[in-house]
Amino acid sequence: MPKRTSKTARAALVVLAATAIAATAGAPASAATGAPAGAESHAATQEALNGLVAAGMPGVAAGTLTPNGTWSGSAGYADTATKRKRTAADHFRAGSITKTFVATVLLQLEAEGKLSIDDSVEKWLPGVVKGNGYDANKITIRQLLNHTSGVHDMVYTPEWNEQMNGQGFFEHRYDIKTPEQIVAMGIKYGPDFEPGKGWRYSNTNFVLGGMIIEKVTGKPYAREVERRIVKPMGLKETTFPGTDPKLPAPHPVGYSKLYVPDPGPEIYDATEYRPSWSGATGEVVSTSGDLNRFFSGLLQGKLLPKKQLDKMLTTVETGEHYTYGLGIISRKLTCGAQVYGHDGVVWGSLTGAAGTRDGKHMLTFNINGDWLNESPPFENMFEGEFCGTLPKPAKDKPAGATQVNTLR
Repeated sequence: MPKRTSKTARAALVVLAATAIAATAGAPASAATGAPAGAESHAATQEALNGLVAAGMPGVAAGTLTPNGTWSGSAGYADTATKRKRTAADHFRAGSITKTFVATVLLQLEAEGKLSIDDSVEKWLPGVVKGNGYDANKITIRQLLNHTSGVHDMVYTPEWNEQMNGQGFFEHRYDIKTPEQIVAMGIKYGPDFEPGKGWRYSNTNFVLGGMIIEKVTGKPYAREVERRIVKPMGLKETTFPGTDPKLPAPHPVGYSKLYVPDPGPEIYDATEYRPSWSGATGEVVSTSGDLNRFFSGLLQGKLLPKKQLDKMLTTVETGEHYTYGLGIISRKLTCGAQVYGHDGVVWGSLTGAAGTRDGKHMLTFNINGDWLNESPPFENMFEGEFCGTLPKPAKDKPAGATQVNTLR
């Protein structure tokens, strides 16, 4: 999957031994809904779903939205103990897809004349980002949203690793953290580069973005997202749970390796935790259907004027196999298709969502595990749906899996 990290950060990723969950292999299930006769085939998408389970993931469910209707498919299990299968109705933690919601609200506020994305962070959050080499007068909201700010990622700190990885997760997952505490964890460490002089994915950027929304509107970022996006778009299964550690039913078990340096075969239940740990960078809970409607509406201009949508979709180079806009990822697939969306990685959950520029063809999928090969088979989901075929696997691809870090 795309590691929204720098090469230095990627070096910290841990290569795991290949993990096969025998109970989940060879258990594909799919269903078409609302698609008329002659609708496009999703055979390659289902093949990619099966490939994820074959690669050792517990289960995966996907949903698509096209002019021909909707389709859903799954493989593996929501619960490997009871053999309950994944379904299109599953609620899941969508992690960093939260970032697209946050960026949309900030661009709406710009369209309303309440701020400019080229305003400095200091203008709206005076004194919040200071010391350790930071000058918030030189950091803009735009740089927060496209990760060119240089603000250090709180996920890559000893404090985060101690409290939220390994056994620390079980000791601290019900803690309540304020945005200010999360930001302080990141800026305790100096900037990664001067503002505008590099690119590195940083979750701290969007915690600051959520704080700016609250400063401008007087309401928490999540309430503004609900008022401006969730309710108007009819996203009835989308929530921002704040300090509630539970997930709405139905939902899969979230299986995790807990991001320890040298993980063994153990897999843990990480379904519950208080998402105030992530807040505006990774709090959202949703379904594949809701996320498809959100991204479809966004790309069709239902949430932003053309000027602001163009700004969102103007991307910067990342040094990776994708480019990054304002809270949005752009992928160029092997068949030449260009798709826009975002991914989300939190404890026990990997999510991918993307669609065509016209918003007419959308895909969202969720894996209820947080370890996986670095690129295929995650990327195969996009290739299968938008290209209709899967790339041939690289002959020199090493065995094993790469565990991504949290909140990507």
